[in-house]
Amino acid sequence: MKFWAVLLLGVLVAGALAQEDEPTEEQMDEADDILEALGKDEEVEEAEESEEEDEEEGIIEKHPCFDKKCKRGEVCDLDENLKPICVCAKKCPEPEDPGLSVCSTANKTYISECHLFKQKCDLKSSEDGKRVKIHLDYYGPCKLIEECLEEELAEFPLRMRDWLKNVLVQRMSLELLTDKEMFHAKKIYEDERRLKKRADGGDWEAEILLRDFRKNYAHYVYPIHWMFSKLDIHPKDRYLTHAELAPLRAPLVPMEHCTTTFFKTCDDDGDKRISLYEWGACLELKEEDIKQYLID
Repeated sequence: MKFWAVLLLGVLVAGALAQEDEPTEEQMDEADDILEALGKDEEVEEAEESEEEDEEEGIIEKHPCFDKKCKRGEVCDLDENLKPICVCAKKCPEPEDPGLSVCSTANKTYISECHLFKQKCDLKSSEDGKRVKIHLDYYGPCKLIEECLEEELAEFPLRMRDWLKNVLVQRMSLELLTDKEMFHAKKIYEDERRLKKRADGGDWEAEILLRDFRKNYAHYVYPIHWMFSKLDIHPKDRYLTHAELAPLRAPLVPMEHCTTTFFKTCDDDGDKRISLYEWGACLELKEEDIKQYLID
């Protein structure tokens, strides 16, 4: 969860599509599952810490629900035989931060992920659930996503590359990188100090980003591979599926309306997954610089 929290922090600082190209319900469910799993990392860490404290105090017996994993929007309960089962949550905590709202694929705003997944759980056990499908589309309240113009799509890789480099350097400053990642990040650190945001807090103009990419091309090669490796987790097969892209797409869409179009154009052969080569080519790396060993 720490990685995706920093990634989201990086986001915050930083023609019509054919129906057959849309992700299937199975792919959308898988994407929801990945987002749910990422959101549970901290809950698991807190539970493990609590367990250690209890053991120190001599409390050994666990509640039957302690090791039961339920999806977001569900809670653990005991059946008539005192066996742990997952049931739909009766209510969700009211979020203190209005910024925790999310938008569903039905274009409805929910005040938190819990509220969205609770309704999804409720629908699964109802007649409507057979007809109505909802999934998490992106973070933030629903908004009109403008059409991605051709010139805007052409500029998207410029900002994406710069953003990936920024996220990597942020994680280095927070000491959240492995030794291998730190080795590569240090090489671009000095360049990152030089490439600052304008005094007014805005983004660099497209021509400046393009000029920097050409001049400091080598500094962008590893961050592009690094993000691919971070996303390629379910399964780790050197391909990115719609579901694996969800943790990156969900926070990006509200700020970058070309996100969905960009990811679809990256799938050059139309097999509904993005290979390392397609990912690198889409972000304009030279073919000879797309290396498998950089994601191992």
